Amino acid sequence: MEKKMLFPKTGGLLHGGDYNPEQWLDRPDILEEDVRLMKKAGVNSVSMGIFSWSVYEPAEGDYHFDWLERIMDRLYENGIYTVLATPSGARPAWLDAAYPEAMRVSSRGVRDGHGNRHNHCMTSPVYRRKTEQINRRLAERFGSHPGLILWHISNEYGGECYCPLCAKRFQQYLADKFDHDIEKLNKAWWTVFWSHRYNSFDQIEPPYENGERSVMGLNLEWKRFTTWNTTDFMKAEIAVLKEITPDIPVTTNFMTLYDGLDYRRMAPELDVISWDSYPSFHNDGEPFFETMAENAFHHSVMRSMKKDKPFMLMESAPGLVNWQAFNKLKRPGVHKLACLQAVASGSDTVQYFQWRKSRGSAEQFHGAVVDHRGTEDTRVFREVAQVGEMLQKLRPVAGTTVKARTAILFDWDNRWAIRGMQGLGRETKRYEETCMGIWKEFLKMGVEMDVTAPDQDLSDYDVVIAPMLYMLKSETAANLRAFVEGGGQLLATYLTGYVDQDQLCFLGGFPGDGLAELFGVISEEIDTLYPSDRNHIRFEDGREWEVRDYAEVLQVQDARVLASYTEDFYQGMAAVTCKETGKGKAYYVAARTAPGQMAWLFEQMLKEAGISTRQLPAGVEYHVRSGEEGTYEFYLNHNTHPVKVENVQGPDLESGAVVQGDLELAGLCTAVIRLQGTD
Repeated sequence: MEKKMLFPKTGGLLHGGDYNPEQWLDRPDILEEDVRLMKKAGVNSVSMGIFSWSVYEPAEGDYHFDWLERIMDRLYENGIYTVLATPSGARPAWLDAAYPEAMRVSSRGVRDGHGNRHNHCMTSPVYRRKTEQINRRLAERFGSHPGLILWHISNEYGGECYCPLCAKRFQQYLADKFDHDIEKLNKAWWTVFWSHRYNSFDQIEPPYENGERSVMGLNLEWKRFTTWNTTDFMKAEIAVLKEITPDIPVTTNFMTLYDGLDYRRMAPELDVISWDSYPSFHNDGEPFFETMAENAFHHSVMRSMKKDKPFMLMESAPGLVNWQAFNKLKRPGVHKLACLQAVASGSDTVQYFQWRKSRGSAEQFHGAVVDHRGTEDTRVFREVAQVGEMLQKLRPVAGTTVKARTAILFDWDNRWAIRGMQGLGRETKRYEETCMGIWKEFLKMGVEMDVTAPDQDLSDYDVVIAPMLYMLKSETAANLRAFVEGGGQLLATYLTGYVDQDQLCFLGGFPGDGLAELFGVISEEIDTLYPSDRNHIRFEDGREWEVRDYAEVLQVQDARVLASYTEDFYQGMAAVTCKETGKGKAYYVAARTAPGQMAWLFEQMLKEAGISTRQLPAGVEYHVRSGEEGTYEFYLNHNTHPVKVENVQGPDLESGAVVQGDLELAGLCTAVIRLQGTD
């Protein structure tokens, strides 16, 4: 297997985080101390310049880069590399004063004032020009610096703008998409309903808060447009950097399952996928393992966008954060556990926001490696230094990847469509939670699972789960049929194939576009259950599943019935079916079940596909990374008590011990085992 190191210069994994030395330019003693402390903590990289525009260019055309060069030089002399950001995420005051069009307009049509972050218009020609100018200056000055290893494009892209420039661009986007034929748009949006028909594209407005918000096609296309326009802005930022520094890779930091942008549409423009991870540790709503499992799901989402190479954990909190509803401290041991989870899931970096706490402003109490005391004698610093030591031991892992034979389909378009549909239960749709819940069942079985898009290549997988695939694009339907016919096992659930890519209902029965034939069933009705309602599904062997929230009433065409409902007017009717097509099988589960109950069926599918599961103690997370130099097993104990994992063989990279049979893991502890015989 080929090993693809993200940063060969480092010879291993990156460890560091956001560094804001411009806050301390009047304190050279602090800047020098930072270098010493970074080396003490095992830091070999920093991200700089993310919010530095007003220091780079304090007045229009007046550039100041000498301070940055001095710091980059000093860091590089000490073995610390730089991830250099473009500063478009926060504008200087002079820019907004001179060019007010750069500021966004809200969904109520009100122009923002100066300040905040990411309140810039992505369409604005002047903002694009000013961004191109500062990016060009940075690339020309630092593109050949030996310490530069990555361009960090802006910061956490997001938000919408409803200004006249964006409204006009939206109209042009729609005209291009619908071949400049307004009747194509009218048909796709079903504007004959409620007399919403348009005569021309210039009549279409964005979905203003005080305007048109009932046309689902309009709402969906606005989401798609926002992603397209943001991606176009990002591409413009990248273009000038690639012109001057074609060999320096680029990334931008995504934010978990951020609703505002379809990250998969942005991913092809990036060399590396990176994201910012901030779980709500130790919360009242769920056990600790569930919090960690959800974070692992997010890692998998990011990893799956470029699954042939490692991804990057760009930001995480070394201690607490300052912006959650409750900003609770990480308990001892949790920091190391979370860092290793990222690496186990396929990240070649562990990076933090932030290195040193700000003295003032919005994030002065956000956690950092170095707090206001400015010393190394703190619990957080010691734990970060321990992670630095661990990452040094894990250098051989760099460049290896996670290889999954199973996948779950998760799609932003489908997510937006489900959220916008007028039907079912307003509070119980829970598409994201449903996908995560299924993914967790595979995690508990020790089975790697990618999170991929319905229209992406599925040939690497043997088992694919498609929960609530409400929006069915034509390429998706063809993709799923080919997967099953080629020998794959596919499981779909209730709410599959109700609408096409324009949110028009399929005629002739659900699931549409030929999937009724693939699964051998037609969904005649879907029952929305109140929170107190329950039904049950019974299999031939007497096994029962509890039904909650949704239950479809099926007409069975030529599928085999595996289980039926036990209550209500659809008692005795099919609830779980299977149909063999080509070399594969298509399962259909017509109802939402209680958490964990579908695991038995997943196990049967995995067994038939020849995919091994692991017998793991409750609360233990397991991953495998492999490459040309070896295969590595990761074990993470999320319990506070010790556990024993059976059938483990090989040296532990962390402890140096050789495990032969049983792996003993103390509470909140980890192990990385190099499999014997791999090279």
